[in-house]
Amino acid sequence: MNVSDFNYDLPEELIAQVPIKKRDESRLMVLDREKQTIEHRTFKDIIEYLEPGDCLVRNNTKVIPARIYGKKETGANVEFLLLNNIEGDIWETIVRPGNKLHVGTKVIFGDGILKAEILDIMTGGTRKVKFEYTGIFNEILDKIGLMPLPPYIHEELKEKDRYQTVYAKYNGSAAAPTAGLHFTEELLQKIEAKGIKIANVTLHVGIGTFRPVKEEKVEDHEMHSEHFYIKQEDVDKINETKKQGKRVIAVGTTSCRVLETIADENGMVKETEGDTQIFIYPGYKFKCLDGLITNFHLPQSTLLMLVSALAGRDFILKAYNEAVKEKYRFFSFGDAMLIK
Repeated sequence: MNVSDFNYDLPEELIAQVPIKKRDESRLMVLDREKQTIEHRTFKDIIEYLEPGDCLVRNNTKVIPARIYGKKETGANVEFLLLNNIEGDIWETIVRPGNKLHVGTKVIFGDGILKAEILDIMTGGTRKVKFEYTGIFNEILDKIGLMPLPPYIHEELKEKDRYQTVYAKYNGSAAAPTAGLHFTEELLQKIEAKGIKIANVTLHVGIGTFRPVKEEKVEDHEMHSEHFYIKQEDVDKINETKKQGKRVIAVGTTSCRVLETIADENGMVKETEGDTQIFIYPGYKFKCLDGLITNFHLPQSTLLMLVSALAGRDFILKAYNEAVKEKYRFFSFGDAMLIK
């Protein structure tokens, strides 16, 4: 299977640069896999497609303001992007300019409220960095850090919370689980009132989610690793749903990847913490997932391959071409799709 099989033409003006004013008023494309039909709705209409007993599984990770700017002791400007908390105050970090930041280099951020020393050069050129500070690390990041927006967004984000879901809870992501950005508190309350269960997983999204597939053959691509966990109370909701023959619907590809990583052959899940490198592409047989809420993904991306595995490549590419024709907004701040 070639990576080029997952290409489509996207005019640049359809890449959403800013969030829509009200989260749940983005557009919603509904794909029915059985009937092979496409409907055009508004996101808040999603409640019409959810039935009592269904379970929505969402990712409650929280994006940290992981992009920080500082100075070397020589006065030269540097940029750090925090990727992964290895242990304590030691982080895996992307650094720029990489060729100037060697082991032993010290950096100062925010007039000295945060200091860093490069301990090691890791595989792929990232750095192992130790931070020093007084107080609470996340509060310091809130003061001096910026949201690490995807490379295709060129506008400044005016409100930080618009790159967070309304249910974001646990710090750790370098990118938002964007399918969840469409939900409001009010919509979630209505969904629960209708008898739909809401379960959480936590997967900390890495910047590798934007890494392009460089291999020609899909099967040769190696996925980046991301840390996740799921609690027993959420496991119980998902397993109860499966036992009752109702649907488990993932909010976003990150939730989907957790479910499919931990599910057994019968679609049952258990309380787990670990790392996943699961790569889902056409030919994959889903074990737990019955439906997916997602955004529109980049051409030739692993996420486009994942939705093609669920709905079929031809049907997905037909839907994407229709979305282009209908001028849907694409990517992180764009519109949504429900695959049912």
